[in-house]
Amino acid sequence: MKLGKSGPWLRLVAAVASGAGSALVLPPYDGGGLVWVALLPALLALWSLEGRRGWKGFGLGWLMGFSSFLISLHWLTEVSSAGWVALSTYLALFPALWGAWVAKVVHPWIDRAPKDESRIAMKMRQKEVVRAGHWQASWKSLRIALSAAAVWCVLEWLRGWLFTGFGWNTLGVGFHRTPVMAQSADLLGICGLAFVPVFLQAVIVQTGRRLVAEARAGKLRPHIDFGVAAVLVALSFCYGVWRLSREGKGDSIRLQALLVQLDIPQEAARRLWTSEEIHFGYEDETLAGLKQVEAANEAKIRAAQEGELVELARPDWILWPEVSLDGRILRDNEGAWATWQENLDTWSVVNPDGEFTLVLGLLEEEGVRLGDQLVRKEDGRVWNSLVMLQPGGAMQTFRKHHLVVFGEYIPWVEELPFLRKIYEQQSGAQYAGAISKGVSLEPLSAQVNGEEFGVIPSVCFEDTVPRLLRKFVRGGPQVIVNVTNDGWFKDSPAAAQHFANARFRAIELRRPMVRCANTGVSAAIDTRGSTVNPTTGTVQELRDEQGSHLTRGSLLVEVEIPKHPSFSLYAVVGDSGVLALGLLGLVVGGWVNRSEVLA
Repeated sequence: MKLGKSGPWLRLVAAVASGAGSALVLPPYDGGGLVWVALLPALLALWSLEGRRGWKGFGLGWLMGFSSFLISLHWLTEVSSAGWVALSTYLALFPALWGAWVAKVVHPWIDRAPKDESRIAMKMRQKEVVRAGHWQASWKSLRIALSAAAVWCVLEWLRGWLFTGFGWNTLGVGFHRTPVMAQSADLLGICGLAFVPVFLQAVIVQTGRRLVAEARAGKLRPHIDFGVAAVLVALSFCYGVWRLSREGKGDSIRLQALLVQLDIPQEAARRLWTSEEIHFGYEDETLAGLKQVEAANEAKIRAAQEGELVELARPDWILWPEVSLDGRILRDNEGAWATWQENLDTWSVVNPDGEFTLVLGLLEEEGVRLGDQLVRKEDGRVWNSLVMLQPGGAMQTFRKHHLVVFGEYIPWVEELPFLRKIYEQQSGAQYAGAISKGVSLEPLSAQVNGEEFGVIPSVCFEDTVPRLLRKFVRGGPQVIVNVTNDGWFKDSPAAAQHFANARFRAIELRRPMVRCANTGVSAAIDTRGSTVNPTTGTVQELRDEQGSHLTRGSLLVEVEIPKHPSFSLYAVVGDSGVLALGLLGLVVGGWVNRSEVLA
């Protein structure tokens, strides 16, 4: 397919257009419909290449990815503009590899016509394409589409795994506001969710070209490949409808949690409130939230008619976000714990009778016993932890696994001391050493009204790492809990994107999620990925009257924890499914490349 003298420029424009389209499916734009068409310009450009198609495809794919990540990750400029460009440059390598594969290996047509081809010869060649048979052409089209879509999926997985990974904003996240299509995430995970839209677009481009050739030859043929793609979309839709109808039907444990969000302003890592302001803030906002619950209960009682039973709300948990207080906790190897007196004072204010389970994020230090006291171990480790302080004083902690590079640790900082200065300049805080990595994969345990359930813990961006949370899945009732702080990125789309990525964990694992953030989005998510309250039908996201999550306040949420969670293929096989799909795509692509290509 020739584009004329303006071809190179048109290809560049097409790559940028596809990059922009794949970014606009995400918050704050939420153009979910673009999932189905965003890659069409790039496919047209890649399949119009002539000569050195692999390298040219790599370049166009990189430009597409670079454009996409520059747009979707612009919030990184709140911390580091250089980091924004550098990360976008690196992440663009993965769509670049896809571009090289599509242009070089699964090119559906190669225009072998001589430059001086006559009009008669061109028409004869187009008739040959038609005479080749719609079955053969459709079969080839399906193989090419399968390979292109499968390789796209496995490269998105690779991006989320390599060098600890950055799996944010895969194409499938564009379905975060399309619950029916999002349900298929429980099959192959969020990376596999991109298969259907990429497959469809690859078929559309090939079918469109054959339609043009058939129209010129004066004879239209059936297009089996387009029919197969349409059926695949319909099956995905029907699966989503079926899944939505099944979820929430069995026995469950009802958990009510009071989410408290202060919206503490930050300059990178440095919080702009004093420790006293933070402690008083959590005390005041938590007590205000509890009073609102009491007032709502009193209103229910007054409105009830005589003899009518009234179901009163009562928080089982109080949740505060990641590293909510400056005071740390100490723990030794035997599980004994101690903490700053300021922490104890605040906890006694909000939970004087010890009736609630307090769930919050804190820094945890390695302690040793010295006589009757627990003291900090010299050169001891420090963890970013999720803490569960249960009635009676028992404490459980989960130590964060997936650390943020240049946020919680700096690679090669001892060998390259200048990296420390760069961190301190960009973050506005002194580098106090690396956070240690947690190792335990055991869920935490909790109970409500005598019914026990497991807690799948996650801190910060860990709720965007499906392969990690999957390791905590056990049989029986479980709830995912996330504490985070996106305040580093101020009023940018970072928090909204974080939430859009995170809600797929509830679908993938078919476990509900409760998450509490400093700047949002604090919310409850059911096993469908929905934030709708199962009793009242209201949306369980902490937002102000204008709909912004950048607010201070509290929200009582309710989640139903299934006693017998429904089956999830992803919970069983994990990323093996998308890897098998990727291997199939590579094999099929090699098969296509060796077969005869019609002119």
